[in-house]
Amino acid sequence: MTSWIKTLSAVTFTAAGLGLFAGTALAQGTPRLADRQQQRVDHRQDRQSDRITQGAASGQLTVREQARLEKQQRHINRLERHTEADGQVTAKEALRMEKAQDHASHKIYRQKHDAQQRGG
Repeated sequence: MTSWIKTLSAVTFTAAGLGLFAGTALAQGTPRLADRQQQRVDHRQDRQSDRITQGAASGQLTVREQARLEKQQRHINRLERHTEADGQVTAKEALRMEKAQDHASHKIYRQKHDAQQRGG
C-alpha cells in the first residue's frame, strides 16, 4: 500500500507540474489584452499619421490644417503614454483611446475633403 501512495503522489506531482508548465507556456504564447490594445493603437496612429502626410503631399491639407492634425496626434500619443503608464489598461481607458482616435480620424477625413487646398 505504501508503494501505491508513492506512485499516486508521483503521478499527482507530475501532473501538477505539467499543468503549471502548460499554463505558463500558454500565458506566454497569447498576448495580453493590454498588449493587443497597445499594438492596435500604435498601428492606428501610424495609419493616421500616414494619412496626414499623404494629405499634405497631395495638397489636400493646408499647412495650418496639417499642423492642427499633427498636434492632435501628439495629444493622442501623450494620452496613450499616460494610459499605459501603470502597466494596465482598463476598459474605460481603452474606450477613451478609441474615441480619441475615432475623433481624429473623422477630423482628418473632413480636413482632407473640404474645399481648402494648399496653394503652390
